[in-house]
Amino acid sequence: MNTKTIAENRIVRHEYFILESYEAGIELFGTEVKSIRNGGVNLKDSWISIENGEAFIRNMHISPYEKGNIFNKDPYRTRKLLMHKKEILKLFGQVKQGGYTLVPVSMYFKDSKVKVQVGLCKGKKLHDKRDDMAKRDASREIERTMKERNR
Repeated sequence: MNTKTIAENRIVRHEYFILESYEAGIELFGTEVKSIRNGGVNLKDSWISIENGEAFIRNMHISPYEKGNIFNKDPYRTRKLLMHKKEILKLFGQVKQGGYTLVPVSMYFKDSKVKVQVGLCKGKKLHDKRDDMAKRDASREIERTMKERNR
């Protein structure tokens, strides 16, 4: 299968522990798909909610297509995610349990269809973020010294 990443929500990996990830389709209009192909999408402050047994992505920005005129939709409109009913109910149960959040991790083309990677996440505390930064710094330092040693 042919996959091409469109957008990634890098903040998610810093703010949350990603426990599970799911693949979901997304309901879009033609001008939105054209805008996405041009790279006009931002996942930064978006989240996923479940209402009446359906999943919706909220606050995701898709820039209006410049040649779309009257067919352009609201850039921040709520869009429906296409997932299996069992997956939605399982996620709904875990989110209601408490402490879990549904967040879009990335958006990509799979063949010619737009897909969203949905992450079931648990928020990190400040000390967890500091631990991650310390590990990253330590691994960079190790790589630097190994590089100098191999010269």
